[in-house]
Amino acid sequence: MKTKQQNPHIRNVAIIAHVDHGKTTLVDFMLRQSGTFREHQELDDRVMDSMDLERERGITISSKNCAVYWKDVKINIIDTPGHADFGGEVERGLKMVDGAILLVDASEGPLPQTRFVLEKALEAHLKIIVVVNKIDRKDARCQEVLDEIYSLFIDLDADDDQIDFPVLYAIAKDGMVKNTLEEEGSNLAPLFKVIVDEVPPPTYDPKESFQMLVTNLSYSDYMGRLAIGRIFNGKVHNNDNLVCLSEDGIPRPLKVSSLQVYDGIHVKDVESVDPGDILTLSGIENVEIGDTICTASAPKALRRFIIDEPTVSMKFMINTSPFAGTEGTYVQSRKILERLQKETLYNVALKVDAGETADSFLVKGRGELQIAILIETMRREGFELSVGRPEVIMKEKNGIKLEPIEHLFIDIDEDYTGIVTEKLSKRLGRMINMVNHGTGRVRLEFSIPSRGLIGYRSEFLTDTKGTGLMNSYVQEYEPYRGDIQSRTAGSLVADRRGTSVTYGLFHLEPRGILFIEAGVPVYEGMIIGEHNRRQDLNVNPCKSKKLTNMRASGKDEQTILSPIIPMTLEWAIEFVRDDEQVEVTPKNIRIRKNVLSASFRK
Repeated sequence: MKTKQQNPHIRNVAIIAHVDHGKTTLVDFMLRQSGTFREHQELDDRVMDSMDLERERGITISSKNCAVYWKDVKINIIDTPGHADFGGEVERGLKMVDGAILLVDASEGPLPQTRFVLEKALEAHLKIIVVVNKIDRKDARCQEVLDEIYSLFIDLDADDDQIDFPVLYAIAKDGMVKNTLEEEGSNLAPLFKVIVDEVPPPTYDPKESFQMLVTNLSYSDYMGRLAIGRIFNGKVHNNDNLVCLSEDGIPRPLKVSSLQVYDGIHVKDVESVDPGDILTLSGIENVEIGDTICTASAPKALRRFIIDEPTVSMKFMINTSPFAGTEGTYVQSRKILERLQKETLYNVALKVDAGETADSFLVKGRGELQIAILIETMRREGFELSVGRPEVIMKEKNGIKLEPIEHLFIDIDEDYTGIVTEKLSKRLGRMINMVNHGTGRVRLEFSIPSRGLIGYRSEFLTDTKGTGLMNSYVQEYEPYRGDIQSRTAGSLVADRRGTSVTYGLFHLEPRGILFIEAGVPVYEGMIIGEHNRRQDLNVNPCKSKKLTNMRASGKDEQTILSPIIPMTLEWAIEFVRDDEQVEVTPKNIRIRKNVLSASFRK
């Protein structure tokens, strides 16, 4: 029988939570209070949000590591995304840890993404520490939220040990945690103590040789490809001769050129690394997430982790509009394909397949937000491309067509219950629960096909005057529920190339909602607005006023257009129909018809 040993000087812990429950803020203060930063060092808020998009949106997109020291114990912390669309990041982050801190808002309670990440943590048999955050909120309901957390654990079939979790109460933005609501808190010492006492130290088999599971990849201009992962067995030294075992099981030799471990938010070079620690290793080029790095003398693969299947696909194409190549640096299909393939190396939940033509590709992911983030990142890097409407990936079993069904949670004012229920029922949603806390807001739960939610978010925000909260996660596959009527309104389509003018747009306003202002270049087939009626309408936004003696050209100065809502990438992706696509460049987002010429479209 194998005798396992523990490394008592290390704890590996992930922080899991729903979006905006204070996860990254808590990590900030853990870094500050553990002495990672110097006393008067200038610091940004949310230091773990390293991407511009993460800072702008206030969400964690990619899983990130850091390490703090508490007394003589090193605590490796994994900050995981709270959104189910980035579930691939969560799954590989949990592979590195022995425990998880579940952070829950004291007012909102456990939300669907909380459920998604907690289910993954319980499946991995991690020790859970529950932290109820934002207890200073006026609408905090700590005891009720704790009851909801217990119900969620029972609902997810947690065993007796998992349900017996320690509970802490926090105000993360003040860097304060306490054991009970009554006591005074001043710092995060209770949290550090619970992590050290409750999270089991990493175990390893002293008889096994070195084994490391690659859970993340990075790149350095100086050292090339970096493999990041946890050491499950054995010890590694600089310049060791190792091999990489990929999915095919063929050992590929490599020589370690540098070993690095996390120290705060940075890495430091070391000569050797003990079992249980999280390691960054350079000296290998052909490595993928899920590979095992081990000794050349005794190559033995660790179990690869399984990522949930993609549920949404989107078509990526080269930009074929008349403005193609005028605003971006990378426009060729080869460049787009290279960038997409590079993304699949770092993002295991994404898949890229060949499209119907040589210039198109099918990108599959866990949700439209995940793919929208990829498009936005590419756009900022100088890429120019077109993308089609998101489509749900169907399955077939015993000749029956199955589709992904989502569990949808909606939090709205009581007044909007009717309109939201009516809209969701048209999209084949079925209400399965309704909770009224007596605060004027209602929580509704629906079972709805994933395709029913495509294009609904912007409509939902309009219906609830921007006050509604909507969250969902893919629950299961069910037989196809039937056809859903997509967008009921047609499009206002420009019928010529030119520049929009105030006079032309002013006379189009009664026809529908416009997307552009005066002075915007347009082309035939470009969609400039939403029509009031079902059918598309070809219009001329470049029409200027005829100049005569009776009507002077200066009279246009009194013409004032209604303000337009700036177009965002997510809104454009949700808006388009099957015969339309979104043109994305570093400077602009436009919507256009697949076939630009009006005569060919007929």
